[in-house]
Amino acid sequence: MSALALAAVGPAALPIPDLTPHLPGIVFGGLAGVSVLGAIGAATAPRIVHAAFCLLAALFGVAGLYFLLGADFVALGQVIVYVGGILVLLVFGVLLTGRTQVVLGQEGPRRPTGAILAGAAVFLGLLLAIGGTRWPAQPRPADPTPTTAPIGRAFLDPDQFLVPFEVASVLLLAALVGAAYLARRRREP
Repeated sequence: MSALALAAVGPAALPIPDLTPHLPGIVFGGLAGVSVLGAIGAATAPRIVHAAFCLLAALFGVAGLYFLLGADFVALGQVIVYVGGILVLLVFGVLLTGRTQVVLGQEGPRRPTGAILAGAAVFLGLLLAIGGTRWPAQPRPADPTPTTAPIGRAFLDPDQFLVPFEVASVLLLAALVGAAYLARRRREP
């Protein structure tokens, strides 16, 4: 069909493919790619701040995978605890400790050959295990239902989970205060 004929017909006559059946696979691939690339960036970044931002991307990608699986409470826990807590604690820990020059045992240039070979061996082993596994066909699962409301009610029940939840929050606060104290403590000569 020529361009003149397409202009005469208009955009309503063009067929639009239905991507609905393929959308979960596309979203999964994107989230898995963000997670893997973020993890690789966190492991190979030359600066700790860059590694923290790459870790942020990896953690958000994993949270997105949890949302895709219908585990909304686990996904929100991932965002609140890991992204909101651990990552912020890591960044503040780096900022509190200052810029002291400490020798970490890496005086010479890096030689990543051993790590690359070990990673390739693990990857090859995983590919062989996945290829050699017989995957039985599973019926399509039901649509996921939200689980946050019953879990929230269980947390607020004073007889079940409220006390352990509060004890864990006090323990994390004590760890944060202790880390800040150790980071600010002056070194004696």
